[in-house]
Amino acid sequence: LLGRPARLRHTTIIRSHRNLATARPHIALSEAASAFTHPPPDPTMRPVALLLAPTALLLLLFLRETSSAPSKAAAAPSKPLLGRPGTNLKTGLVGMPNVGKSSFFNVLCNMAVPAENFPFCTIDPSQSRVGVPDARFEWLCEAYSPKSRIQAHLQVTDIAGLVRGAADGQGLGNEFLSHISAVDCIFHMVRVFEDEDITHVEDSVDPVRDMEIITAELREKDIEWAKAKLDHANKAARNVKGGSASKEAQEVEMLTKILQHLKDGGDIRTGDWTLHEVELLNEMLLLTSKPYVWLVNLSEADYVRKKNKWLVKIKEWVDAHGGGALIPVSVALEQKIQGMGEDDKAAYLKEAGCVSCLPKVIGSGLHALDMQCFFTVGADEVRAWGVRKGSKAPQAAGMIHSDFERGFIMAETMAYADLKEHGSEAAVKAAGKYRMQGKEYVCQDGDIFHFKFNVSPPSKKK
Repeated sequence: LLGRPARLRHTTIIRSHRNLATARPHIALSEAASAFTHPPPDPTMRPVALLLAPTALLLLLFLRETSSAPSKAAAAPSKPLLGRPGTNLKTGLVGMPNVGKSSFFNVLCNMAVPAENFPFCTIDPSQSRVGVPDARFEWLCEAYSPKSRIQAHLQVTDIAGLVRGAADGQGLGNEFLSHISAVDCIFHMVRVFEDEDITHVEDSVDPVRDMEIITAELREKDIEWAKAKLDHANKAARNVKGGSASKEAQEVEMLTKILQHLKDGGDIRTGDWTLHEVELLNEMLLLTSKPYVWLVNLSEADYVRKKNKWLVKIKEWVDAHGGGALIPVSVALEQKIQGMGEDDKAAYLKEAGCVSCLPKVIGSGLHALDMQCFFTVGADEVRAWGVRKGSKAPQAAGMIHSDFERGFIMAETMAYADLKEHGSEAAVKAAGKYRMQGKEYVCQDGDIFHFKFNVSPPSKKK
């Protein structure tokens, strides 16, 4: 046939995509338009052009959208995280005896573990989980009216009280410290309320002293573990060749730096560590590497009026020792409103001029664990899932089932904010904000996913 073949028009579209990649979408659109606004000379080719034009232009608009809005996954690599890798992370309630840990655990998780007025009432750790309050989850449930609603959860462990000398075996000693080692974030509760009927193991209320005691005991145990590992590394380094360039010698150097930091009174979580040092620390899982959330247990009167003589001193001490979320709580108040109905509870809190601390405590725990939420939605189920920040789409899929991660193909995703703005999935798609993401996509807080996967059955052995 005389005239330019139709396949050359496809070449124009490919060249337009290349222009998109070089951030010239206006040139790409003009080229695509010129490819189809001028009909081919052969009348028999005109129906072909008319059929191809809408499809090609829709594809071009999709490419323009994806090129003009690059994924956040292309951002600079994040700093390596201290702590146990994975998504099944736990928090632990830690503090001196009789500061209100077990009572707070009961109101937080709606449990009934023993909480008596004598030291070491708690011996074996109690574990439970608490639902994560999330307005986005509630909105999605209203929008989809699912048969099943499952919110994200935070795992909490109530750990026995710590006393001076625990690193040397006092109180529950090593048993207590092993329970702390099993969690990933510490809710450190200190007592500032005065009550003659509730004893204190140090015979007086001094939260700054109590924080010094507990952090010093954790640090002493870390020093003990670091010394043992350094001795083992020194023996291994003497038995290999390669001098200072060997892996064993480099480990000795890193362990020496870690041990010195602890001896200087620093916690692992406050240190400045290289990637290789973080990898070593994550194998050791030292107690002072865990993130902290500080809970200050006030009387109901002090909590309502938001005043106590210790609050400023506690804030100064926390800021000088690595920081962390500092949350005033009142176990007495939470116990009082726990048994009330929702209307009575709201009326009581409104009259008192305060709010419950529980949502803030739960949210701070998730933040300290570096967790975020994604959602799966549908008529059968709306569910919120917790996943570590920085996780990629296959890891998020693996939260649902290991087969989803193993056979991951792609993730169809839209942002919660876009769904709420446009009102429906169809409207989100029409706005060009419903995306197909691959294995390298980094999950964002509030993503709504539909995963596609394919797992081949194991081949039969002949």
